[in-house]
Amino acid sequence: MNPIESTLRSVLIFFISFLGKVLNFILAKFQIKKRNVETDNNLIPKSVNYHFTRVCNYSCGFCFHTAKTSYMLSLDDVKIGFDMLKKAGMEKINFSGGEPFLPRRGEHLGEMVHYCKKYLGVSVSIISNGSLIRESWLKKYGKFVDILAISCDSFHEETNKLIGRCQGSRNHVQKLYQIRDWCKEYNILFKINTVVNTYNQDENMIEEIKELDPIRWKVFQCLLLEGENVGPEALKNAENFYINEETFNAFLDRHKTVKCLVPESNTKMQNSYLILDEYMRFLDCQNGWKIPSKSILDVGVEEALKFSGFDEEMFKKRGGIYKWSKEPERLSW
Repeated sequence: MNPIESTLRSVLIFFISFLGKVLNFILAKFQIKKRNVETDNNLIPKSVNYHFTRVCNYSCGFCFHTAKTSYMLSLDDVKIGFDMLKKAGMEKINFSGGEPFLPRRGEHLGEMVHYCKKYLGVSVSIISNGSLIRESWLKKYGKFVDILAISCDSFHEETNKLIGRCQGSRNHVQKLYQIRDWCKEYNILFKINTVVNTYNQDENMIEEIKELDPIRWKVFQCLLLEGENVGPEALKNAENFYINEETFNAFLDRHKTVKCLVPESNTKMQNSYLILDEYMRFLDCQNGWKIPSKSILDVGVEEALKFSGFDEEMFKKRGGIYKWSKEPERLSW
């Protein structure tokens, strides 16, 4: 094959691939719209996950909400969105990122948890890598937080470095234990999230998890999403981190004696979260990539929910309903 034929062949392959993606996108939008018009008119956003920033100080290789933009809504706009969600039926909000403690050294997050807890009365949780959490922040805002979840994929620092869950000389595991102690002191429910991948798939964490004693240990299978951590437009390539369901189940079986373990395979996880991005758009992940709705600030919660791809039955099946509040008299729905 001469150079001209080779070039033409490459262009043709690229064009066919691009056309396929466009057609899949159009078909997915049509299917989502049809399905939601038929079934989701009464969907209530009781538990919302707000990824208000994409920026992070860690570089986890499998991250599926990457720093494709540094955009972040103003607090005034965010509060309008919170009011709309509360009016639509929100009972719990989970703040995530990126790293939520990064903007303004945690003050942006602090003002949001304060508003949601004090003025809206909803349950508040946070997912963080933990590295930037300070005791002074917990003294100031801890009373407005019900659950603090820390991501930890290994109890070996070398493994954490291979994964990218590190920054400089910070010791991720030591900080995890320190945060556990702070949570006890400031009356915050402590939780751990772990992503099972090729670097930690053979690790036995039973002893450490039982010692840390979180209220829940969420164990996820590494998830691939086109445009985020796989594919030509992605900032990361997580294919080397991906494990199949058999390997994931072997990890779960090894840890079956841990009572607080809550497993989430890709099947359970992908469509069972109501995710708001940094623009307050719901993200539909059901076709293997993220398709955003219009912002709730522009079209309202009810209209945006029609394009969320949310599977409420799977949300319930995976254990999304549990005690969300640290207040003893308040239970989940």
